[in-house]
Amino acid sequence: MNVHAPEQADAKTGGVSTDGKKKAPRVAHAARAACHASRVLQGPLACHPPRTAATGFTLIEVLIALAIVAVALGAVTRAIGALAADTDSARGHLLALWSADNALSAIRIAAAWPPPGRTTFACPQGRYAFVCRQTVTTLGSPLVRQVTVSVYASAASANVLAEVVTVVQNEAR
Repeated sequence: MNVHAPEQADAKTGGVSTDGKKKAPRVAHAARAACHASRVLQGPLACHPPRTAATGFTLIEVLIALAIVAVALGAVTRAIGALAADTDSARGHLLALWSADNALSAIRIAAAWPPPGRTTFACPQGRYAFVCRQTVTTLGSPLVRQVTVSVYASAASANVLAEVVTVVQNEAR
């Protein structure tokens, strides 16, 4: 065994001494001795290995990620709210259309010749208290009249929710 080449001796024996105990490499022993010698000159932290960059996220990175998630969740919540409002609006328009259609059906069923002019009456549908405005106008022929039914959310409302127009024939003649 060559005393001047400890790395070769360890490679030949596999780092195990003749009595079966694992032996430490001589290079590590020399490095420890040099560290202890420099500790006297440089202080107690001279032997510690230099710190490497820590893995993981910094606090600012986590805060930025949370801000991005918060903005995304706010956008999703706003979209869901708009969808719910649109659904309620569509339901109101559909029920208003049914109210207008019911008013025209009542004219057809009555088989009465509607007099020209304007009338306003309640035409509720479900939880909605709609107001219908019926306008009857004469046309070029004395046998037909145009009937328009407009549905509003309330009597004071100017916004038309639904409007249905039909022509009614005088069946008495």
